[in-house]
Amino acid sequence: MIVHARFNGPPGSGNGGYSAGLFATEASKATEDGGTEVTLRRPPPLDTPLSVVDGQVRAPDGAVVAELAPAGTIDVAVLPIEYAQAVDASRRYPGFTAHPFPTCYVCGPERLDGLRIFAGRIEDGTTAAPWTVPADVSPATVSAALDCPGGWSVIESGRPYVLGRIAVHLNRMPVPGDECVVRGALAGVEGRKALVHSTLYGPDGAELARARATWVAISQTSTG
Repeated sequence: MIVHARFNGPPGSGNGGYSAGLFATEASKATEDGGTEVTLRRPPPLDTPLSVVDGQVRAPDGAVVAELAPAGTIDVAVLPIEYAQAVDASRRYPGFTAHPFPTCYVCGPERLDGLRIFAGRIEDGTTAAPWTVPADVSPATVSAALDCPGGWSVIESGRPYVLGRIAVHLNRMPVPGDECVVRGALAGVEGRKALVHSTLYGPDGAELARARATWVAISQTSTG
């Protein structure tokens, strides 16, 4: 399995949500339920063959990239809103003016070929964004779409975060061309770690997928 270069997050490494989705998909081939929580132990390398060994994702040199564990129940869904409200929220996306990783495949405003999910906050502090599903959608793409909108519920100017852990429950795959809504919410902060939730809704308002994630604050200098 390979995280191809186009699926980057921070420069030189894979987007956390996409990488975790790819790892979880591979891990599910060897399990019955497929519910996998992925903990990233280092930035996922790009264009590098990776393998799942004994519950770990390992690089060719044996370095542990991620650890895999049963996801358990994800019991929180961020409430749905109308598509027009999500469009309005996206106009307030803070990443338009200050983004630690502006070429991120999911939420980077400089990526014309990315998912372009720009989650802005609404009155209650949660985030929302519209998302037009691409033709090459996959479970890893859905994991990516659920990643950054949760992160932007905690990211502040001058205080970047990166994904540390994520578990995704996929009810139903979105259809290419669907105009969906992605929601994110901050559940709590403890030290450098933030617990967030995110939910993907289809054009009919039905829940397609939800995620539980932990984001970790990093220093501004480490963003490159």
